[in-house]
Parts: sequence; C-alpha cells; structure tokens
Amino acid sequence: MVEAAHAAGRGLLRRFAQLPELAVQTKSGPTDLVSIADQEAEQTVRSMLAAAQPSYAFLGEEGGIAGGTDASQRWIVDPLDGTTNFLFGCPLWGVNVALARDGMVVAGVTYLPVMDELFVAEQGKGAWLNGRRIHVSARNSLIRSVLACGIPFADKPDHPVFAREMTLLSDRVAGIRRTGACAVDMAFVAAGRWDAYWERATNAWDIAPGVILVEEAGGIATSVTGDALDLERGNVCVSNGAIHTVLVDTLNAALYPEEPLA
Repeated sequence: MVEAAHAAGRGLLRRFAQLPELAVQTKSGPTDLVSIADQEAEQTVRSMLAAAQPSYAFLGEEGGIAGGTDASQRWIVDPLDGTTNFLFGCPLWGVNVALARDGMVVAGVTYLPVMDELFVAEQGKGAWLNGRRIHVSARNSLIRSVLACGIPFADKPDHPVFAREMTLLSDRVAGIRRTGACAVDMAFVAAGRWDAYWERATNAWDIAPGVILVEEAGGIATSVTGDALDLERGNVCVSNGAIHTVLVDTLNAALYPEEPLA
C-alpha cells in the first residue's frame, strides 16, 4: 500500500508541474472535476495492489467497483483526494489507500506528496507519520479546539444545515478550517493538528484511510449523528474523543433549528 501510494504520488507531482495546461473534465456536475492525473494515479495504485493480492476486490473513485474472488477483502482507493485543490495549484491534496475486511477498515495509507508526508495505520499497530508515532490532541473543550469541516459546494446538499452549524459553532471554538481535502483533514486530526473533522457528504474512498488513522492515533470515528460509522452512509465525524460528544450534539442541533442548544 505504501509503495502504491508513493508511486501514484510521484506521477501526480509530475502532472502537478504541468498545470495549468492539464486537460480537465467534469463528472456528475460542473464542480465535480477530474483529469488524466486522477485516472493515471488510480491505474498505478490498482495495478500494484492487484499484483500483491489479485483476489481482493477493488473500489476506486474513478473506476468504481472491480471484481476479485475474495469480496470480503476490498481495497478502497481515492487516487487524488482534493482534485480541485490540485487543479487550481493548491498543494493540499493526497493519495488515499485503504484495506477493508468485511466492511471494516484494517489498514490505511494517506500520502501528501507536496509535503512528502506519509500517514500509515494498521489495526492494533498504531498510527505513524513518516515513521514517527502520532497521537490525537489532548484538548478537551470546544473553546480551545480547532475544527475542520467539509463545506458543501455547488453540487452538494445541506447548505442550510451547514450555515446553522457555523452559527452554532463559530463563537464556541478557537477556529474552523476547510482545506478542501478530506484526506488532509482526517490525517491532521490523527496527528493532533486539528481536534476534529466532520462532513455530511462523503464517499468511502474519501474517508477510509482516515478512519483507521484517527482510531489508531487514539481518537474516535462515528457518523455525524454519533452512530456507528458506516463507510457507505456518506458522512463522518472524527475527533480526539474528548470533544466528540459535545461536537456531535451541536451538529445534531443544526438539523433541528427550532430546538435550542443546551
């Protein structure tokens, strides 16, 4: 997984140097961008993983689900998380590679090529950044915490809910950040740089490595409503654990504006 992420990262850096000449297409909507860089990176990762474990199934953002005789083992790959950042010349983007066993993530790699930061986690073996053990932060109150989130853009739902979230949270925290790349934000929670991250419209390939990174770094991963995390449900909330309950309660309050926040 590490070798595949590094190989994809090298190819992406070459394409990054070719901006702004790189051809760009749209997928499901005018703001859902994709380029040859995404497609090449996914093919690189897929071919290397298939060579290592040919029986495992594969789920990639660009190619979707591909077969494998062992459907209980599945690679989950976002070859370029933060495509819009990438195409606009912003360095905050990365490669996501995860392995799920019976629907549970057991290993994950997030590689941020421009910063040359490699985040790795395996079930029961901790979380690591460039070979150094990492842990979530110890901050235990919202007022001392820096949060990150995914802001819904033009093709996404829940814009009114997000506006209420900001109203409820902005004067209760030390800061709120939006990098534009789920891979970056979840890795930063694992490393203690952010205290929490949430997003209401995600895909399995966006969040899979970050889930085990945060958990192995001592944090918590749930749905935005605080329920058990389902990779296919389309939302996530990860935190250092200490602020998780109060954050989830606040996010839930944004769904019901007629009810005052306790």
